[in-house]
Amino acid sequence: MNSIFKDPVCGMTVQGERALSAFYQERQIHFCSEFCRYKFFEHPEKYATALVANGYDEAKENRQIAYFSMEVAVGSAIPNYSGGLGVLAGDTLKSCADLRVPIVGVSLLYHQGYFEQVLDEWGNQQEKPVQWEPERFLRPLTESIEVTIEQRLVRVRAWQYDIIGLSGYTVPLILLDAGVEENTDYDRTLTDFLYGGDERYRFAQETLLGIGGVRMLNALGYRGIERFHLNEGHASLLVLELLNRQHQERAAEWDFNSIRSQCVFTTHTPVPAGHDRFGYELVQSVGEEVIPLDVLQMLAGSDRLNMTVLGLNLSHYVNGVAKRHEEVSQKMFPAQSIHHITNGVHSWTWTCDSFRTLYDRYIPGWSKDPAMLRHAIDIPQNEIWQAHLAAKTQLLELIKVRTNVSLATDILTIGFARRATAYKRIDLVFSDLDRLREIVSKVGQLQFVFAGKAHPQDHPGKESIRRIFEVARQLQGEISVVFLPNYDLDLARTIVSGVDLWLNTPQRPLEASGTSGMKAAHNGVPSFSVLDGWWVEGCIEGVTGWSIGSRESETSSSEFLNQEDGEDLYHKLQNQIVPMYYRDREGWIELMRQSIALNASFFNTHRMVQQYVTNAYLSRS
Repeated sequence: MNSIFKDPVCGMTVQGERALSAFYQERQIHFCSEFCRYKFFEHPEKYATALVANGYDEAKENRQIAYFSMEVAVGSAIPNYSGGLGVLAGDTLKSCADLRVPIVGVSLLYHQGYFEQVLDEWGNQQEKPVQWEPERFLRPLTESIEVTIEQRLVRVRAWQYDIIGLSGYTVPLILLDAGVEENTDYDRTLTDFLYGGDERYRFAQETLLGIGGVRMLNALGYRGIERFHLNEGHASLLVLELLNRQHQERAAEWDFNSIRSQCVFTTHTPVPAGHDRFGYELVQSVGEEVIPLDVLQMLAGSDRLNMTVLGLNLSHYVNGVAKRHEEVSQKMFPAQSIHHITNGVHSWTWTCDSFRTLYDRYIPGWSKDPAMLRHAIDIPQNEIWQAHLAAKTQLLELIKVRTNVSLATDILTIGFARRATAYKRIDLVFSDLDRLREIVSKVGQLQFVFAGKAHPQDHPGKESIRRIFEVARQLQGEISVVFLPNYDLDLARTIVSGVDLWLNTPQRPLEASGTSGMKAAHNGVPSFSVLDGWWVEGCIEGVTGWSIGSRESETSSSEFLNQEDGEDLYHKLQNQIVPMYYRDREGWIELMRQSIALNASFFNTHRMVQQYVTNAYLSRS
């Protein structure tokens, strides 16, 4: 491919093989014309800065959007994420880099990560701190700021990770770090663990993120920010810092509308209990009083500080992460105007090597414009299947290495990998083992691959993992069931591309969006899922996959609904899914092609980011 360069004199782009070139201080420089080459060497010191300076779009003062998230996943080696929220944030910033959106990311640096999961032979989870060296992956920045925590000044430094897009554009991710020598022993631990500690620890972290994040951006020179995007309520304290700054500068009455016009809020939580709340006694003892208490209570709730309510009340655009989630959120917060922008995944990141090669051959340019994946409908079926077998073989080899269990390539393999918590109903498919045995004996063999971490304090979630290990022992010799420990980005990519069918069984309507099925679709893997979150929009029955249960969005953990969903799951496995896999391979591959063409082409972060730009970042309503 011919390289593209910028002429340092006129700023126009030139093709490397056609350009005039010359060397200056041992560096090759490309020019569009003799005129520019002459001008450069007439006064090289005048134009040399253009060779090392950031392009106009990448300069700090031209960053217009700040994206705040408690967690951001950019790679398995940087353990700054626990699950879907962080993966979405990372995918969002990657698409912003691809699309040249002038954004900067802000999060915290976690020295000991979320945790490393260790499982014993019975499925008991143990958590170990992650061992990693930030200096291997991040660039330390010289600037620092101070935030008051428990009446102490805590110094905060920053590290930068550069997310380089397929376009060559760079999005900086700024990670705040309280592990500074002059801080107290306790204060240095405030950026040790993601979602660790008690309420005081958690509120201190959210103070660092929201208030400290705004101050750090200012200290680093990001003074052109026009929009602050709060990815969930953890970052909501940033609105207080904006209010405080405005109040000090203008010495006038509070201008809430001005702050509101700058903020965008995305909620990911469809149940009231999932929104962070802090008592005002704790808020006053731990946090920094950037605005008076009565003003804070007016904005965030009279009894307790509700981080989501604070973010909602000072944002001009609020969205849920799926159409169904918009409806659920609107019922929770009826006084708010809530929209939806359905989540996506970063197409290049989540497409395995064999399918990348296939798409490059038949759909050139797909990685920069994932909407082009609709043309997957024209890829020959046999090539779709060969790409899938390559991915499946890679998964089965990894399973053999990590668990010493051998799975067969020709057996229908069902995958389930996500955070282990009760509402995900990880064991619904095993609610009637005799029924499962009947399906295997009458229709065709099955094998299952599981992965996922339970939060250290989520005891029902840990019990669900033990249940999978128990089922694996009960079904030994009949149906293979494996659980892969220490779920991370690399393992996720291998599982979502290597299984034959993606299973998702949350209680309705507790799945705000879910993105694992979108990742599977990018690799031609159809979904078999409860109609909740994104799947309400993505499911075309028997075309892109299959639904489980009804379309009703009631919240219930009743045994009746579990039985109803379980019965539908078994009925479709026995009468539609397993027979198609073994007896209608052409039909199965066609369903794979439709999953790519209809779902992967839409449920991606390129489309999602473009919607945020037009609906939230550019809009002032």
